[in-house]
Amino acid sequence: MKKSEIYEQEETEDILREECGVFGMYDLEGKDVAAPIYYGLFALQHRGQESCGIAVSDTNGPKGKVSSCKGMGLVNEVFVGDTLDSLKGDIGVGHVRYSTAGASTRENAQPLVLNYVKGTLGLAHNGNLINANELRDELAYTGAIFQTTIDTEVIAYLIARERIHSRNAEEAVLKAMKKIKGAYSLVVMSPRKLIGARDPFGFKPLCIGRRDSAYILASETCALETIGAEYVRDVEPGEVVTVTKDGISSDKSMCLPEEKQARCIFEYIYFARPDSHIDGISVYGSRIRAGRFLAMDSPVEADLVVGVPESGNAAALGYSLQSGIPYGTAFVKNGYVGRTFIKPKQSNRESSVKIKLNVLREAVAGKRVIMIDDSIVRGTTSDRIVRMLREAGATEVHMRVSSPPFLWPCYFGTDVPAREQLIAYNRSVEEIRQIIGADSLGYLKIERLSEMVEGLDICRGCFTGKYPMEPPKEDIRGDYEK
Repeated sequence: MKKSEIYEQEETEDILREECGVFGMYDLEGKDVAAPIYYGLFALQHRGQESCGIAVSDTNGPKGKVSSCKGMGLVNEVFVGDTLDSLKGDIGVGHVRYSTAGASTRENAQPLVLNYVKGTLGLAHNGNLINANELRDELAYTGAIFQTTIDTEVIAYLIARERIHSRNAEEAVLKAMKKIKGAYSLVVMSPRKLIGARDPFGFKPLCIGRRDSAYILASETCALETIGAEYVRDVEPGEVVTVTKDGISSDKSMCLPEEKQARCIFEYIYFARPDSHIDGISVYGSRIRAGRFLAMDSPVEADLVVGVPESGNAAALGYSLQSGIPYGTAFVKNGYVGRTFIKPKQSNRESSVKIKLNVLREAVAGKRVIMIDDSIVRGTTSDRIVRMLREAGATEVHMRVSSPPFLWPCYFGTDVPAREQLIAYNRSVEEIRQIIGADSLGYLKIERLSEMVEGLDICRGCFTGKYPMEPPKEDIRGDYEK
């Protein structure tokens, strides 16, 4: 395929996106939690920039009264003025969203708040269900009326229905987990409890924190540190944890043996902030190791190693440490570009990259440059960045990628598109190199993934087509705007 033909397929950024970030908090001394949830969501903003929301309740007040605010935009755009002051309560859940399934609309913003016969539920979800359509149809035929197009509402309805025949809310969550298939980390607020749940494979991260009298559930440890909370531990894959006025309890009846667990490797490669730890593994450390492996397996003579910000930087440093080639900065990133900007016309598409990145000519002119990026999806962004380095005077551009080639789509919350849209599909590494215009190209070897995360069990589905569970027969992931 010619470069021009690839451009015809791709008009926007060629990057991966993750679905969501979740945050929950219960202060056992009755202090308001809206403000720390707000700052926790700020720390998780990288996980979703389309919409966000907070829902809180007072465990000592009228049962079932929930105050909430959600909308389209970044955290500091939705919560303005005295919005936070109006959210009074000692228990709450928050959410930041990027849609991999369900339209990007205010109706689909989370948390969802559901009123039902047993009271209220506030629910925030990170992940993607592979049987959501089937469950939605089943619920609709028994009278459910849906207000959104997201998986989260299916989960909320299931929990509410199971709660009617359960002793408590956590039992209802467990019963719902037996019906849903796919990736999910949940934070659930009932009138007197905060509940966290993680799917049995452990696709999506969820950790527990403590600050004074408050317990916290969050997608990443960086959110705990932002609000001065102490990391306690990760929620185990398949575990349900419940926080009440009496403290925290756990149910591990849904847990799978370790060898069947399948964490999303892209949390370590790309999604998570480098200052986070997931399941005991440093994200920064895993990226350093990936860079070292690239230097071992795909060496090349050069004058400078650079990373494509931000997730390529640590891998580039690892490559430099292993190879002895100096590490440097070649790109200046515009930190003021928010969740969106006016998309350029077809005749000027390259500016969609240049708006966010610019090359330091003084750093690369006359040098042989190794450029490290976390992934290549369709290849169009890589093509443009290689060209930008050459135009800035780089004599050679060697690209190294801290993940293996994408060959299959993802159904579990990472928006890897259909196979036909992947540059690596039916192409050799040499053919990809020619398309992106690099002097050489090397990917992380798939055998290195386990070493990268110190032996944790991971999902390799987007590289091998072998998924931890049977994938859906039809694509249920929605229309990606990528």
